[in-house]
Amino acid sequence: MGLRTGVLLVVVLLIAALAALNWGLLVTPTAMSVGFMQITAPFGLIMLGLTVLLSIFFVAYIVYLQTTVLLETRRHTKEMQAQRSLADRAEASRFTELRSFLETQENVHMARNAERHAALLARVEQLETMIKLRSDRTDNTLAAHIGQLEDRVDRRPATATATVASSPPVGMPPPV
Repeated sequence: MGLRTGVLLVVVLLIAALAALNWGLLVTPTAMSVGFMQITAPFGLIMLGLTVLLSIFFVAYIVYLQTTVLLETRRHTKEMQAQRSLADRAEASRFTELRSFLETQENVHMARNAERHAALLARVEQLETMIKLRSDRTDNTLAAHIGQLEDRVDRRPATATATVASSPPVGMPPPV
């Protein structure tokens, strides 16, 4: 229970106790003026009735204010939920856009890598072909040189071959 409710309850209890203790005085008829005429009635009972009536109006007003605040809070909560839902959808769409952008970029990079890979393979194949041609040419040239040397060796007389074989290498003294 809040402080205000406690104070209000104490005031109501004090009024009720005062009315109970002075009941005889409250119900004693008295002559009183109501503005345009004079009547005889229990003044205390009329004042107590007016206090109760004022309290009932006060409670009704508080209930009305509380209901209005609750309805307004409910409306604000619904609006905030709608805004939150809208923001979530917008964020989800941004994530979807980001995902599609990243997929597009990945596809572009994959295509570039595939092109580079194909170009590299073509270049390697071209180099292999060139190396094979050069190797074949080198083999043919070497074979031609060896063939020429064999022809020279075959055409030389036998004595020249023996002299060449018995002569010492250049820079070495002759055998003794």
